[in-house]
Amino acid sequence: MAKKEIKNDLRSTGGKRINAARQAFDAETTYGISDAVKLLKNNSKVKFDETVEIAMNLGIDIRHSDQIVRGVVSLPNGTGKQIRVAVFAKDAKADEAKKAGADIVGSDDLVESIQKGNIDFDRCIATPDMMPTLGKVAKILGPKGLMPNPKLGTVTQDVAEAVKAAKGGQVEFRAEKGGIIHAGVGKVSFSESKLEENIQTFAKAIIQAKPSGAKGIYLGNITLSSTMGPGIKIDAAEFSKAA
Repeated sequence: MAKKEIKNDLRSTGGKRINAARQAFDAETTYGISDAVKLLKNNSKVKFDETVEIAMNLGIDIRHSDQIVRGVVSLPNGTGKQIRVAVFAKDAKADEAKKAGADIVGSDDLVESIQKGNIDFDRCIATPDMMPTLGKVAKILGPKGLMPNPKLGTVTQDVAEAVKAAKGGQVEFRAEKGGIIHAGVGKVSFSESKLEENIQTFAKAIIQAKPSGAKGIYLGNITLSSTMGPGIKIDAAEFSKAA
């Protein structure tokens, strides 16, 4: 089969799968968290363990500094994803990071590696004394959301605890253009109760992060989806109550 035919076949198969999933629920109806999780799990038909993703439209304008929504939350049941952690540290702190399970540990050598385009990690942690060195790669790490930040607990002397948190299910969230936040909150293989607990924990973190400058309706459209599935609308009132 020619490459073009293979691509068309994949698109056709994916399209049929999504259409079939859409027919299993009303796309215009909002569901409670429990019902949304059930629908999502029952309509996952692919051969890999899909990520469960939540997307939210918040009533904020990120152009204003008093309406920024950003933070971290530790999901009680983890994300199901293997997180690679890089730590900028020296001497004893570098040893602590390695013992805690950091995948990459370094200082100037790690900066040089990043400058060459090697970014083989999902989370970046640094001790305070390493921040001047990190300034050399801020323009590389910043746009990727990987720059360590003391407000997120990724600039710290307690690198061991930070590494364990990152690998144990800690999720960073940050509102993007249009006030949209999205994050992975587990895997389809998780039990319904574990997914619900993760979603409720995430809901609480987002509501607690409501900025002082936000006016009017804070929680807008909320959808739950799997990697290859359509979005299922969640009732914002129940989402708020779950928090």
